[in-house]
Amino acid sequence: MMAMLFAQKIILEVITFDKVPAKLKQQVATILIEECGTPEFVPPEFGGTMEPEKKAV
Repeated sequence: MMAMLFAQKIILEVITFDKVPAKLKQQVATILIEECGTPEFVPPEFGGTMEPEKKAV
């Protein structure tokens, strides 16, 4: 249930994936990818397609 709450907050852009507690990251990643179809919010190390942030020069 908490993982779904974090997934919703990520989709609504209230938080980013890095703010998810470590114990819930894999569950949140699974929800975002499989149930919500939004792998772009999940880092590659958790099976997503999130691109790393580009630093300003």
